[in-house]
Amino acid sequence: MTDWQALEKKYYMQVAKRLPVTLVKGQGVRVWDDKGKSYIDCVAGWAADNLGHCHPAFVAALIEQAQTLTHVSNQFYSVPQVKLAQILMDNSCFDRVFFCNSGAEATEGSVKLARRYGKLHRNGAYEVITANNSFHGRTLAMTAATGQKRFHDPYEPIPVGFVNVDFNNVEAVMAATTEKTCAVMLEPIQGEGGVNVPSDGYLKQVRQWCDRKNLLLILDEVQTGFGRLGTLFGYQLYGVEPDIIALAKGLGGGVAIAAFLAKEKASVFAPGEHGSTFGGNPLACATAYANVKFIIENKIPEHARKIGEYFVGRLQGLRSRFSFITDVRGRGLLLAVEFDRDITDKVVAECIEEGLLLNPLKPNTIRFMSPLIITKKEVDEVVGILEKVLAKV
Repeated sequence: MTDWQALEKKYYMQVAKRLPVTLVKGQGVRVWDDKGKSYIDCVAGWAADNLGHCHPAFVAALIEQAQTLTHVSNQFYSVPQVKLAQILMDNSCFDRVFFCNSGAEATEGSVKLARRYGKLHRNGAYEVITANNSFHGRTLAMTAATGQKRFHDPYEPIPVGFVNVDFNNVEAVMAATTEKTCAVMLEPIQGEGGVNVPSDGYLKQVRQWCDRKNLLLILDEVQTGFGRLGTLFGYQLYGVEPDIIALAKGLGGGVAIAAFLAKEKASVFAPGEHGSTFGGNPLACATAYANVKFIIENKIPEHARKIGEYFVGRLQGLRSRFSFITDVRGRGLLLAVEFDRDITDKVVAECIEEGLLLNPLKPNTIRFMSPLIITKKEVDEVVGILEKVLAKV
């Protein structure tokens, strides 16, 4: 049998902290490794596989488009791109969209758009306020936007133009605002930072401040979009409307595609000021359209909300049994369990042995990002495995 993990170590840049599993097949909420072992997948491609693996609607659209037209440049019109744009506008508060390829491109494009707005409407303002413990992507600029020093240190000097303040603190946003500020960029719930849930009124207060100061509000919904929090978009959970939103992950359901959407007042790019060779190509757009259409028509966000509430209840049951569980938090199917000690690696390793894949978020925190189609029976299976593992650590 080919040792794929040894070959990876030989040929791939060693930037990923991979778990010792080589996945070769997926169906629904389950995946299989190269030895034929089955796992329940609560990582879901880092919250990308919202309909699970190889969903029939997704696969059919992918095959049909691959046999029709895979790629043309944005020098020309293409039907799948327009169809995807329309369904996004019809089901959101936005007016315009730009398609790209990754979450980092979507957040960076959002910032680029905000800077253009600042140049036109804020006397050249260019700074963007972001939050501590945020995560906005891996490009050099988005590394600077990310409010975590450990991401900054290897690449100093990092690009200027970003001010990091405490999350869930509107006074900190106010204090950081100057004549140089053009926008505030936040995650509705911080994913990579720890599944940190803000108070209910926080985003509304930031929205009011942005309106008062003529700033744009950007929401990074790369991880929280398309049903993950129990609403189609996270902003709907908090009753606010951003000026710009960055999307990826769940948009494509497993195919690489991203987007940033803007209201008309913030859509200030002129022809030639932004672009992408592969952004919005027919193959990705047709597949994403089928994915988004299925999510909307089958009320997947509502399912995620209900199952998420059940999931939290089961995890709270574990908390009552194991005193070293200090917190269970999240919304919808973006959840985390925190411990009072650094046992994440051991818990995740033991869960792998038992057939469960989890995300080791922090040394003392595990994250659950299951496909949104997970059932109560499968949640029970997940919690049963976790309970068995926690009883041994």
